[in-house]
Amino acid sequence: MQPSDKIFIAGHRGLVGSALVRQLRSLGFENLLLRSRQELDLEDIAAVRAFFEKERPRHVFFAAAKVGGILANSSYPADFIHDNLLIQLSVIGAAQATNVEKMLFLGSSCIYPKLAEQPIREESLLTGELEPTNEAYAIAKIAGIIMCRSFNRQYGTRFISAMPTNLYGEGDNFERAGSHVLPALMRRFHDAKLANQDEIVVWGSGSPRREFLHVDDMADASIHLMRVWAETADDGSVVGGQNALNEIVNIGYGEDVSIRDLAELVAELVGYRGTLRFDTSMPDGTPRKLLDSTRLRATGWRPRISLRDGIARTYEWFLAHPAVARLG
Repeated sequence: MQPSDKIFIAGHRGLVGSALVRQLRSLGFENLLLRSRQELDLEDIAAVRAFFEKERPRHVFFAAAKVGGILANSSYPADFIHDNLLIQLSVIGAAQATNVEKMLFLGSSCIYPKLAEQPIREESLLTGELEPTNEAYAIAKIAGIIMCRSFNRQYGTRFISAMPTNLYGEGDNFERAGSHVLPALMRRFHDAKLANQDEIVVWGSGSPRREFLHVDDMADASIHLMRVWAETADDGSVVGGQNALNEIVNIGYGEDVSIRDLAELVAELVGYRGTLRFDTSMPDGTPRKLLDSTRLRATGWRPRISLRDGIARTYEWFLAHPAVARLG
């Protein structure tokens, strides 16, 4: 992947996509294809095919998806499976038809079984039942993985599937109803601080454990994978193994934290001094979700941003960008 290459970033305005744009530009990549939803509806198969045929991107970072937290996934499961399947059908099909050299499809750690052995290895895929609260989204992402594998086998494409852990950072969604746990907590504690609220109720027991990776680390890992995964190393071996293109790759931080400890850390960094009360009548979701990122780390990649530093950076961005932080 060279700085002059034409690169399409699907979903460039989202959390991951915007981080990819920042990272690529900082590395000297300026020939980026960026389209808003108003300019290109990724659910429109014909429009996406026409775009690929006209622009002929050499590489694709597939970061576009309909995403949300437990509440959104539970409330709108039909939207999550329908919209994501359409987006994947459009982009993956067009990438194959126009001979894209390499594509990185970004999935989600929710593809793994609810009770998978921890830390979760890539081989756990399709070995057990999914977490019910995000089953529709997970099945859509699993379909994307199988599509990439199938296109590789049938057409000789070079499509990589990477599974990130829970992401956060600058550009996140802080909406009350649609955000993930970390930005949701940050928004609630910020509002409570301004309102001098004495107590905040947090969903669940606080005991589930989650892994969090800053989105800039995620973008760095994605670019690293696009450059090295399934390429020939100096010793003649294939990075990731001979079957690398048909394997998935976890992208994780390597450590997890309880939701209770996370909430207390976010409250501290936001400056909220009230009481946290955990509502055990609300769902906890998967008890623990920590990825085994051995495959990725074997290629030499490591995360650089600690959870404390990442949360502090995210809150600074939140305060500085109220107009674009999606505060509905």
